[in-house]
Amino acid sequence: MDSRNKTARTAGLLYLVTIVSGIFSLIYVPSHINVHGDAASTVQNIIASEFLFRLGIAAGALGYVAFLLLPLALYELLGNVNRHVAILMVAFGIACVPMEFVALEHRLDILSLLTGENHLQIFTSDQQNTRVMSLLDAYDNAIFISEIFWGLWLLPFGYLVFKCNFLPKVLGVLLMLGCFSYLIGYFGKMLFPHIAIPRFIMSPASFGEIGICLWLLIAGARKRVWGNG
Repeated sequence: MDSRNKTARTAGLLYLVTIVSGIFSLIYVPSHINVHGDAASTVQNIIASEFLFRLGIAAGALGYVAFLLLPLALYELLGNVNRHVAILMVAFGIACVPMEFVALEHRLDILSLLTGENHLQIFTSDQQNTRVMSLLDAYDNAIFISEIFWGLWLLPFGYLVFKCNFLPKVLGVLLMLGCFSYLIGYFGKMLFPHIAIPRFIMSPASFGEIGICLWLLIAGARKRVWGNG
């Protein structure tokens, strides 16, 4: 029991690092850097807030390493529930990590473009701005593709949480619904780009992931919990 609790809290810590670094790198930094439809202002913000931009890259790398280890910790915790489903969870979970690091490479290319003196000499201001926006678009596209696997891994993960007897079943249900939240968001944006996806669509994923993170970190893996018969 002590070993399982330790594994659960390790998984919870990895999940917390993933969530916090993701919020910082994917939401906070872009909200302070990117100016929609204004390449010049975006470039000026990157130059003026270079350290923040670098922090975003570092936080992203930290979060992706944590997310690489997270499914492995969860496999150790939940593998005995259903080994085949647990393998599927790990496969879907780690599949997106290479794409996420490719995305970070595009941000590093932006730094090289804006801070390298040799690069600045061969580009005009407009060319530089256009190149930066192209790299930001490439970053967004790589993250966008990763969202497929952010959703897919939640289905087997949620199933394992639902079937085990030491984690709340309600969190398992939310995680499984969260899979479809991500998939609806991805295919909605891909097929109907001019239609805004309601924010509540992501609610199951948000509540499920934050909920399981906090439960693992604080409560660990109890033998019987509320919601389990």
